[in-house]
Order: sequence, then structure tokens, then C-alpha cells
Amino acid sequence: MVERQRTFAFEITASSSAEAAELFAMVADGRRWADWGKPVIAEARLEREGDPAPGGVGAIRVLGRKPLLVREETVEYEQDRRHAYVLLSSSPVKDYRGEVTFVPRDGGGTDLVWRCSFVERIPGTGPAARAGLRAFIQNLVQRLVHAAER
Repeated sequence: MVERQRTFAFEITASSSAEAAELFAMVADGRRWADWGKPVIAEARLEREGDPAPGGVGAIRVLGRKPLLVREETVEYEQDRRHAYVLLSSSPVKDYRGEVTFVPRDGGGTDLVWRCSFVERIPGTGPAARAGLRAFIQNLVQRLVHAAER
């Protein structure tokens, strides 16, 4: 019997006093990730600009801390509202997709939702991969909100 690979997903939510446009700009422009993601994201650069430049659809960002750098491509871009990306680098998971949504609140500030999904590469590894990725993204969300509110 062949064990089939399962799909996993999770969602991180946060609220910020920062405006949606500022949070969106920090996420969509891959060059800015090292500004707010340190020490986890020590290096951030664009390999290719997207449409619209710099971080729109087709943009490829390279992020991480050497020797662990990942390449991600923007696949959806809705100015100041939504940014979706896929992982291009090989990893312990496959078909990874992330989507960050920014919802302006009445009276100011923003509610942020970061959703991720992936397929386990090796059957049975999905729960551990989800726990690790969830902790990583939660840390990034906290750093993003903190930096935007400075």
C-alpha cells in the first residue's frame, strides 16, 4: 500500500496600528525583509523585479541566512491588500504557498492574516513541518508588526 502525501495549512493573524499600505510595502518588496526580519532574515535581495516593480507578480526574492537562502516568487499582488508567493527552492515540503492579506480597520490600523499551505514531501512529516513553519511565520509576523509600528 502506498501512503499518500497530505496537504497541510495554517493561518497566523495579528493586528497592527500601522496602515495596510506600510505593512504591504514591507512584505511585497523582497529587498526590505532584512530590515524587519533580522536576525532570522539576515539577507534579502531581489533576483528579478515583478509587475508592478519591484515586488509585483513575477518578482523573485532571495531571503534567509547563509547557507540557508530560499527563493520565492510573487504569484498574486493586490496593492496594499494581498500578496501571495510560492517557494521555488527545494525544501522538506512541496507546493508551498503563502498569502498575506491586509485589512484596514475602521479608525486606523490593520488586521493581518498570513496563510500558508504545503504538501508533505515524505508521508508522515507534515505535522512536524507545519509546527516548524507555523513557529517561523509567527516569529516573522511579530517582527513585521513591531517594525511597522516603530
